[in-house]
Amino acid sequence: MLWPMQTRWADNDHYGHVNNVTYYSYFDSAVNGWLMATTGVDIRELDAIGVVAETSCRYLAELSFPDRLQVGLAVQRLGTRSVTYSLAIFRESEGSLQPAATGRFVHVYIDMQTRKPVPIPEQIRKALMQLVTSTAT
Repeated sequence: MLWPMQTRWADNDHYGHVNNVTYYSYFDSAVNGWLMATTGVDIRELDAIGVVAETSCRYLAELSFPDRLQVGLAVQRLGTRSVTYSLAIFRESEGSLQPAATGRFVHVYIDMQTRKPVPIPEQIRKALMQLVTSTAT
């Protein structure tokens, strides 16, 4: 699944390319934007929320404003209380299958009040099933 993303003027750093930490913002925005669009629910208002437990990013090519991007999302692992996303960022103008970056993003679901791990909410799990790859465990 691809989620559109626009680079912003402020994304570029002193070296003239998108700063490394901004890639994580793209991952976070794509995952949460897709969840909200797919479920039709403001996920910030659920009793259980997904918090980031782990991230990683491998940088493969420079990006720069005003690049238009597509963030590829897939579910690598869907557990009872957590989900592991496999992500890739593509430059839209290239129409290429070569990613500019690949990443991993783990959400653990916790109760909004107690902050203790809880099962993934059913409406979130249903949406995530659409992204499960054939190799997911």
